[in-house]
Amino acid sequence: MNFEKLEKSIGYSFKDKSILKQALTHTSYAYETKTESNEKLEFLGDSILEYISSKYIYLNYKNLKEGEMTKVRAEVVCEDSLYRVAQKHNFSDFILVGKSEANNNGNQKPAILADSIEATIAAIYFDGGLEKAEKFIITNLKQEIENSTKHVGMKDFKTVLQEKLQENGDVSIKYTVIKETGPDHNKTFTVKVEVNGKELAIGEGKTKKHAEMNAAGKALENLN
Repeated sequence: MNFEKLEKSIGYSFKDKSILKQALTHTSYAYETKTESNEKLEFLGDSILEYISSKYIYLNYKNLKEGEMTKVRAEVVCEDSLYRVAQKHNFSDFILVGKSEANNNGNQKPAILADSIEATIAAIYFDGGLEKAEKFIITNLKQEIENSTKHVGMKDFKTVLQEKLQENGDVSIKYTVIKETGPDHNKTFTVKVEVNGKELAIGEGKTKKHAEMNAAGKALENLN
């Protein structure tokens, strides 16, 4: 398989193409072909990702407390955000999966794609060093981190709204996505919050969670 298109997309050209191929080799394909899968690379890539994102958050967001930094990192170093990175660079066109996984569109599964991003981070580290791996991580997750830091103080809005609305007994609170705009790797979600079928507010965010938090925050403003 020719990885030139993928290398151009991610902004890194491998000296050793075999390590990139390993990073894109799912266990199902490795089992069928008696080759090595990307599991070990994924293990290391996860640690590199945590370290680099932690350092970036620490150096660039001095206003955040330790607990807030932890929350931001957890939100960024997760399957959803890595899946969006994989979609952005069309990793599904290059993932090697076994026949059974191929029949079930395994190359499109969020978990498999997210794992391939972690494995690719480790592959870049081995092929070009930590600085190149760091560049890949920050280039692709900088905006995710920025989005998360904007909302880190909003984590309790849904809880506060629930407590306020249930002061006089149980009520039914429902959050519904009413619109999605933008490409898969950079969507904006619009969510409405209702209580007992009555709309209270509408909020937007780069993730469903952020949109729900915004909606809850606006609902609290309206109630006050």
